[in-house]
Amino acid sequence: MKKERKTAFRAALEAGKLILERVGDKHKIDYKSPFNLVTDVDKASEALILEIIRSEFPEDEILAEESGASKQKSSRLWVIDPIDGTTNFAHGYPFFCVSIGLVEDNERILGVVLNPVADELFWAEKGGGAFCNDEEIRVSSVPHLNESLLATGFPPNTAHAERTNMEQFQTLTSLSHGVRRDGAAALDICFVACGRLDGFWERKLSPWDVAAASLIVEEAGGKVTDLSGKKFDLREGHIIASNALIHEEVVGALAEQLHEVGS
Repeated sequence: MKKERKTAFRAALEAGKLILERVGDKHKIDYKSPFNLVTDVDKASEALILEIIRSEFPEDEILAEESGASKQKSSRLWVIDPIDGTTNFAHGYPFFCVSIGLVEDNERILGVVLNPVADELFWAEKGGGAFCNDEEIRVSSVPHLNESLLATGFPPNTAHAERTNMEQFQTLTSLSHGVRRDGAAALDICFVACGRLDGFWERKLSPWDVAAASLIVEEAGGKVTDLSGKKFDLREGHIIASNALIHEEVVGALAEQLHEVGS
């Protein structure tokens, strides 16, 4: 895995440098759907990452946010988000990241997430622990939901979403020290991994939002499931990532809220 890790580091760091050079510039903005932005910098970052990965692993399959899936058929899949938090980036709000994950035979084996603003490289290999730069990281020891700080996210266009997460946001806010919504799921989950947050949940994220960070939080001693506490499925994207200690309380709170909405 050394070559894979070094390649992912290089791709993330070079993309991060490119992104930082463009912070504050006037960007060309397109819309994939109402309120779902993509900038010229997303596309340039992705092109750079793909070039680096393909130069080292030309036979591997790639799934990237802007260009979709490659045509290769391989047991190994690189899952790439060139800028998670594009809306933040486009507005100059300094909370965004680069996310690169590697999946083999449907198992997440490598995760790299770069926070370029803070120069923090979060990473993990399956079975090898989790790190921020050169320091090993661990989830928090907060034992109860009512002592925790959480984060969540919302779909780009809440007006037309089937379920907006607004009710869950209100419920979990009332049961915890608060819920933050900073708009970059991969970075939020890494903040759970290093103990800055105690839990994160969101509905229907894409594989590139969570492939890398979900492994990082697990390797840091955390727990990752779907919203009902069952096995996490990267393709479905419903996720709770926590320090493990508060996990069942979060699952229970979400289940109770959904029951109330449906009754």
